[in-house]
Amino acid sequence: METPATDVTTTPVDKDVPGTSNRSTTPSSSTFQEYIGSQWAGRADELPAARESAGYARRRRDAVSAAFAGKRLVIPAGSLQVRSNDCDYPFRAHSAFSHLTGWGSDAEPDSLLVFEPTADGHDVTLYFRERADRTSSEFYANPAIGEFWIGARPSLAQVAADLDIATAHLEEFHAGDDDVRVPDDAELTTFVSELRLVKDDYEIAQLRSAVAATARGFDDVIADFPRIIEEPRGERAVEGVFYTRARLDGNAVGYDTIAAAGAHACILHWTRNDGPVRPGQLMLMDAGVELDSLYTADITRTLPVSGRFTDVQRRVYEAVREAADAAFAIVRPGIIFRDVHAEAMRVIAERTAEWGILPGTAEESLKPENQYHRRYMVHGTSHHLGLDVHDCAQARRDMYHDGEVKAGMVFTIEPGLYFQPDDLTVPEELRGIGVRIEDDILVTDDGAVNLSADIPRTADDVEAWIARQSTR
Repeated sequence: METPATDVTTTPVDKDVPGTSNRSTTPSSSTFQEYIGSQWAGRADELPAARESAGYARRRRDAVSAAFAGKRLVIPAGSLQVRSNDCDYPFRAHSAFSHLTGWGSDAEPDSLLVFEPTADGHDVTLYFRERADRTSSEFYANPAIGEFWIGARPSLAQVAADLDIATAHLEEFHAGDDDVRVPDDAELTTFVSELRLVKDDYEIAQLRSAVAATARGFDDVIADFPRIIEEPRGERAVEGVFYTRARLDGNAVGYDTIAAAGAHACILHWTRNDGPVRPGQLMLMDAGVELDSLYTADITRTLPVSGRFTDVQRRVYEAVREAADAAFAIVRPGIIFRDVHAEAMRVIAERTAEWGILPGTAEESLKPENQYHRRYMVHGTSHHLGLDVHDCAQARRDMYHDGEVKAGMVFTIEPGLYFQPDDLTVPEELRGIGVRIEDDILVTDDGAVNLSADIPRTADDVEAWIARQSTR
């Protein structure tokens, strides 16, 4: 990684980068600045056609405008975040900003979407930092936004055409005392979160594409099982193979991949991924590709590393699949969201009672004051999915957990069973087995569609899948 330069004669728009001045070597004379700013070919400044998301984003902005008449609204994209010293994390815009602009992985840090109230609604302007003229030292000396460092940046006119929205230089924005901001204002933050509960046609298409890319990532991992098994930290190899697919087919992963082999599968959010992947184990893989639009899939499959489930592994796996199928079977408009979880829990209680590991019957366990079966599945069964892997998280409870399911909603169904390796309430043969099956579900006008149904789910189909991929 090259050393950012900070000891230059700066223009008013330049900024120093902390922690670099003690090693900077960039020339700072006026002669050098004049020379480096001269003799450049003209820029190709053709204006693009509006991207597909632009019209959808406009309708979303209209909904926000109607709900907040007379108020000045500010939705920030967010800023770069420091990873260490002068190294930043990759930038990802705030999901509300992306939803209302249509700007995805190419969004500019520090941008602001501003709704100025008018007599009949709002004038909406996207403010961002215009690219520097090549006669400015920012062009070559600012590692945060200089094009010598990060590549070409868009002009105001290009973004205006691309997103079909008015644009202005960030320096022209002036904050007001009565600005209503995300995430500072609870009412606005809640509204823009709930606005994403029902997906439009563009969003549904993006989620379908994210699921398809994720399926290819799972294929890649299974095909690489022989090498993964040989690695001392094979879980990291799983993570790396999937990340490669995410970068090839999308922007990145939508969340840290869980590659949990053996007893690690009993740790719900195992992202350390530093263990081996051994024949005879199950490997729980929870992963999703995030597209350049920032929409992400969220899929879990539990795979027998040797290609075949043992009898005990199969029994647990098929119980989890039964719970998932039962939950999916009730999904339709008009039910209450929490009913999906309740239906999956009914099956989990019945199977664990049948196996004799509950201190009572399934009916007794399902009573709110008992819930013995939840020892083996403490997490929820479903969450909304979209721009965030846990989408619409600022929605009110009566719109989310206690809300009515509507056509166009997309959420997960992901029951599991996790028998900790030191849990004395279960037979020894079950200890260390963790299974989760997670699918992405689209609610339709008269039922639901499993968007990830083509990724094998039954125990038999999973075994056949591993056999097919091993011949790639």
